[in-house]
Amino acid sequence: MSSPAPVHIRDESIRLGQLLKLAGLVEDGAMAREVIAAGEVSVDGQAETRRGAQVRAAASWTSPASRSRSSPERPRSTSPGDHGP
Repeated sequence: MSSPAPVHIRDESIRLGQLLKLAGLVEDGAMAREVIAAGEVSVDGQAETRRGAQVRAAASWTSPASRSRSSPERPRSTSPGDHGP
């Protein structure tokens, strides 16, 4: 069995419903709410039923379709001549 691919997040934490959408496991917030309310998602080994629960970077989480880990987003490289807006 291969290791799950991490889901990269920009901030230190993300709401659980948003994480499921980012991971591509649900199509929208309504679907996320149903999956979470049914007790099908766990964070760091504990069942989580709150869609707005904060999931921190490096937390492990599971859902019926996936077992994964959230991680901080990798910094983006800029071109040598790119000085921003």
